[in-house]
Amino acid sequence: MVALYQGGHRGPPLQQGSNMKITIIGAGQVGATLAQRVLENDLADVVLVDVVEGVPQGKALDLAQAAPVTGHDRKIIGTNQYQETKNSDVVVITAGLARKPGMTREDLLGMNAKIIRDVVENIMKFSPSPIMIVVTNPLDIMTYLAYKASGLPAQRVVGMAGVLDSSRMATFIAQALGVSVSTIQAMVLGSHGETMVPLPRFTTISGIPLPELMKPDQIEKIVQRTRDGGAEIVAHLKTGSAFYAPSASVLQMVAAIVHDKKTVLPVSAFVQGEYGLRDLFIGVPAKLGGKGVEQVVELSLNQAEKEALHRSAKAIQEGIAGLRL
Repeated sequence: MVALYQGGHRGPPLQQGSNMKITIIGAGQVGATLAQRVLENDLADVVLVDVVEGVPQGKALDLAQAAPVTGHDRKIIGTNQYQETKNSDVVVITAGLARKPGMTREDLLGMNAKIIRDVVENIMKFSPSPIMIVVTNPLDIMTYLAYKASGLPAQRVVGMAGVLDSSRMATFIAQALGVSVSTIQAMVLGSHGETMVPLPRFTTISGIPLPELMKPDQIEKIVQRTRDGGAEIVAHLKTGSAFYAPSASVLQMVAAIVHDKKTVLPVSAFVQGEYGLRDLFIGVPAKLGGKGVEQVVELSLNQAEKEALHRSAKAIQEGIAGLRL
């Protein structure tokens, strides 16, 4: 049985139309690539913000000069000032320090918490009721911090995690089975970290459950590689972390919100009793639309899956306990 939980909503749904405005905080690899994707998919005008002088301005100018070739009329502004973000419909926070080899997401906690507090404080000065998507790691903890610092309703704050992790899992399955990635729907819940919970039972290939097509030992290898997906890329790059797949994952969430699609995606959402968890952000399936997180979907997990999700929640709660709220 799949139960849908309808949350209460404060704040208006997004106004659909050509004047949509998306602010992206952080003009690094994820933020700049996301800006490109938003513009080229004709989703909204973009404000690209970064603390480093010249970087957002230069990247915005470069993206603007690509418009005649890529064929859109969206506007982009690069700035170091938050005044330009006024009345943003959606704010995506990618700002923060990236992991280095050997560094866990939890190592980033103290360093990135200060950045999130500063960003959220400045955003809320100019945009009273945006929908906020957090990408900064450690993801679930930073999303909780953004929620507390912003004062926004929980439904208007969401973290990008499960979409990316599920995409990684789907990629590995497609490679192992020799099938099109378009036929795969993977499901990963829990924290965006080492305690994430890939769910083979809820992962399908053209509707066929993964365990019907793959042996348990093969599935376990894919599950572990999914957990290590980000670290594997960091180990290759050595001086950076993933940005193509993360930016594509955020784009899917942005499109669901901007177009009020009501798309069910695995995201870091606020739980209030679902899965036996309360008062934290954690990866769960949720319906995204013009009001943000419009429903949380509660799957019928077996005992092992439920225990894994609760272990993941415990790790998030320990990180939250380390924040000075």
